[in-house]
Amino acid sequence: MKAFFRLVLLALILLVVALVSALTTMRLAIHGREVAVPDLVGKTPTEAQRIAEQSELQVEVEQQYYSPNVPEGRILSQLPPAGTQVRRGWQIRLAQSLGPQRVEIPNVLGQSERAADINIRRHGLDVGAIAELQLPGAPGDQVVSQAPPPNASGVSAPKISLLVTGPPQPQAFIMPNFVGQPLGGATLALQDAGMRVGAVTVAAVAPETAMPQVSPASVIVAQTPMPGEKVATGTAVNFQVQ
Repeated sequence: MKAFFRLVLLALILLVVALVSALTTMRLAIHGREVAVPDLVGKTPTEAQRIAEQSELQVEVEQQYYSPNVPEGRILSQLPPAGTQVRRGWQIRLAQSLGPQRVEIPNVLGQSERAADINIRRHGLDVGAIAELQLPGAPGDQVVSQAPPPNASGVSAPKISLLVTGPPQPQAFIMPNFVGQPLGGATLALQDAGMRVGAVTVAAVAPETAMPQVSPASVIVAQTPMPGEKVATGTAVNFQVQ
């Protein structure tokens, strides 16, 4: 019996040793593929790429910013920062310096989006984000705000974001109930509201009854859009009369 327990204990010890060895091997394999991110700030893109390749890493210049401190063409910032442990093959995202701001920020307020785009690019800048805003009573497609503002200094990025008015929204109405009214009166009411009469059909009648003719005196028995629906200026309203 003692010999049996010694064999079981020995088997358990060997199993624990095997597990510890496997975990150690896995940890070494994982960490053996990690490297520290080098410091690329201040380097040229070519130098940064060469340094990164020595650590089996990749680089990509994604952004460009003005900087009074870092010379033009040099790396301004990086992500991940220097010293971070990453896997080999990881991509380092870089921002490149454009040097001090030497470009005047143009005034594009009041211009159309297209005119503002041309004006901005003529100054060697790019258009950033464009947002649209509905302003009642204001003409559509007009720049009402820009960032950075005109003639701004100390700008970080060579982009100008715009706030542009959207196209005027058509005036909305609540569709009235024309059922029971003569077609002529409904037609005049629609014209006054900026809408129009669409298709006019005659309601079904008994086979022995002659089909009535549509006239301004015809009485409306159904309509689309239905009463109470929200409609815009210019909507065509269809009627069924008898």
